[in-house]
Amino acid sequence: MRLSFKTVTNVVVVLPRGRTRSIINFTLFPTITSNLVLHPLLRTPKTPSFHSSLSSPMSSHKVRDNIQLSDVEKRIFDRLLATLRFFNLQTHLRVAGGWVRDKLLGKECYDIDIALDKMMGTEFVDKVREYLLSIGEEAQGVCVIESNPDQSKHLETARMRLFDMWIDFVNLRSEEYTDNSRIPSMQRFGTPEEDAYRRDLTINSLFYNINTDSVEDFTKRGISDLKSGKIVTPLPPKATFLDDPLRVVRAIRFGARFEFTLDEDLKQAAACDEVKDALAAKISRERIGTEIDLMISGNQPVKAMTYICDLTIFWIVFSLPPTFEPAISDGCERLCISQLDISWNLIHLLGKTTFTDEQRRLTLYAAMFLPLRNTIYREKKAKKVPVVNYIFRESLKRKAKDPETVLDLHRASNKFLSLIPCLVSNEDVQIVGHDWMTELIDVPVSSRVRVLTGFLLRELRDFWRVALLISILLHPIDVNDTEDESSQLSKRRDLFNTVENSVIKLGLEKVWDVKQLINGKDVMSVLQLKGGPMVKEWLDKAMAWQLAHPSGTAEECLDWLREANSKRVKLE
Repeated sequence: MRLSFKTVTNVVVVLPRGRTRSIINFTLFPTITSNLVLHPLLRTPKTPSFHSSLSSPMSSHKVRDNIQLSDVEKRIFDRLLATLRFFNLQTHLRVAGGWVRDKLLGKECYDIDIALDKMMGTEFVDKVREYLLSIGEEAQGVCVIESNPDQSKHLETARMRLFDMWIDFVNLRSEEYTDNSRIPSMQRFGTPEEDAYRRDLTINSLFYNINTDSVEDFTKRGISDLKSGKIVTPLPPKATFLDDPLRVVRAIRFGARFEFTLDEDLKQAAACDEVKDALAAKISRERIGTEIDLMISGNQPVKAMTYICDLTIFWIVFSLPPTFEPAISDGCERLCISQLDISWNLIHLLGKTTFTDEQRRLTLYAAMFLPLRNTIYREKKAKKVPVVNYIFRESLKRKAKDPETVLDLHRASNKFLSLIPCLVSNEDVQIVGHDWMTELIDVPVSSRVRVLTGFLLRELRDFWRVALLISILLHPIDVNDTEDESSQLSKRRDLFNTVENSVIKLGLEKVWDVKQLINGKDVMSVLQLKGGPMVKEWLDKAMAWQLAHPSGTAEECLDWLREANSKRVKLE
């Protein structure tokens, strides 16, 4: 890998009695960054190897012999069976897909999809509603979800709520696809076997027949693959993926979620150029983004993203704009996964209560895209925009708040990085070199760290620990040849805890909730201003004074404001 380097300006601190020393003098990759050390599992050649350490030997997973229904599920199914008897309907009701899989694995699932073999979902829901009325009960939340092929909703779905659980009803179907679309060109009522083989994976092809209270495995391998922990397609994988390329991403998600092994033929098919081209051309970006978000929010995000790397679809999933600068080096995707891996392990080492689920999700995104944080492209009117923004908005079609937060975290992590040497020192040190908020020249040197940290936390609010973690990923760690990755990770954990404790000791943990002593009206009154940007500028200076004097009063702040303004007038 060929990389060029640039040196970051030294951060100089002042020790007692005027002694100085350089705390940091390290280099950054222009598009990657320093200390992005590749995990050994990620040091693979450019050509994918499908016998990587992620393809662990198959193990046996505990699978129940039958479905154990909860009390609510029993009541729901009793009402549905009573509807069949009431109208003498010769229809089989089958719960399909994920619910069956999860119940057999002993996991709870509240997503019940029922497939009917001889009638449409809307017809049956009308019958259920009519039956409920006949016994004095009222149907709740009945609605019809129209088919929306662009969002992978190929069939009209009827929905209703029974005993506070939403139930979806569709008919069994058989589908055929065209070459350039994942929208079926033809649909018809199908048999249970046809429907099972139409599914994405064998473990998702199982049915629970409500009529007979039995599990049905029409592919003859759904249960065995569930027991052996194997991700396999019911039909040949290449044909399955070309019919619906989103199944590649879903196979990865389920493989990671359940820690199952991807079938070798499946991996070869997923990585072939024809399937990758179909994935890029046929699948809506919203659907890809939803799958990726489920992986990042799931229990094995690193494994999922590593599979995406191994199958060489990283830059298809996280597609980049046509032109950007500087160029991204070969293997950059591996650096992305390495940062994700370190952040994931660090989060667990710090403890689950350190971050909320939403903070954890955005932490992982911010960490994974750290190597791209200095890469930009030009929008209309030649505006420079980070490519991370493009990935979120165009490649994944995520909500606008996600790229805004991640980019804010990237910017804030650089600020935190400049403060870390002072926040971790046991000596009375003061930072004297930084490249942000340089206008706060009136702040006493002894208070500058508290002021700068306070402003940063007021900007980040509850996400300040997330920005701190990202900055810890960028901070150089002293290591020697005898230390393993666990030791290095522990050092980063200790550094995080030290900075966190320093922030708390400074009394800044909830500084964003601190009310400013004076307001805009006070500033305009004292300085005889009629508004404008000067008011905001002086309010920021007043907040800096307040952070430097945590015991100060509003009157003392106003006195300082008058004095500071008087000095400014004299200088002018």
